[in-house]
Amino acid sequence: MVLLNDAGAIAMAAGIAIGLAALGTAWAEKDIGSAAVGALAENEKIFGKAMILTVIPETIIIFGFLIAFLLMGKM
Repeated sequence: MVLLNDAGAIAMAAGIAIGLAALGTAWAEKDIGSAAVGALAENEKIFGKAMILTVIPETIIIFGFLIAFLLMGKM
């Protein structure tokens, strides 16, 4: 039976951090994006607000990347 060494475990943890962050972002983005498109269909003046609210979940990916970057720094 082969066990992961420290570098392998850290790499797996970094991949999981980015993967779960991407899943969370996608889940939030689908609801926010559909609501923003529906609101824009009724009122085109709220494009800026809709765009900002659509982009906010993308920060979850940045946090996942930051965690992965910090984990890879421990190798």
